[in-house]
Amino acid sequence: MSARFASPDALLDAAGAPLGPGDWFEIDQARIDAFAEATEDRQWIHVDVERATAGPFGGPIAHGFLTLSLLSFLAAPLLDVDGVAMGVNYGFERVRFLQPVAVGSRVRAVGTIGSAELTSTGVRVVQDLTIEIDGSDKPALIAQWVTLLVPAA
Repeated sequence: MSARFASPDALLDAAGAPLGPGDWFEIDQARIDAFAEATEDRQWIHVDVERATAGPFGGPIAHGFLTLSLLSFLAAPLLDVDGVAMGVNYGFERVRFLQPVAVGSRVRAVGTIGSAELTSTGVRVVQDLTIEIDGSDKPALIAQWVTLLVPAA
């Protein structure tokens, strides 16, 4: 479910507006392996299925940074703002990894608009986001994601 705004300026009074939930997305071993290769993080709890099955999580888990990086994909459909030339990733105010994401789990994003402020180049928006795990009461992560929305000329 997308929250739609007519312009970046319309976000200035939108604190607390709900975002999502988005669609479920499955985390498979192939994605974890590809992320391990791309980042050079081949820790056994992620890529060694046999060893991870005997390990503390009962099977391989996704990298926390993989789950975080999926925010670009998972949260994009939650906020639709007209009149934007580009959105720039400004960073994070807070990130907490609360629970591992097991291979085969489905995750989705949900959240609210935390705040928005006018800057000299656009509107800086803070989204308070949660990555939920299907069937779990505890989320995978929470994050305050800051994005700069540059208005179209």
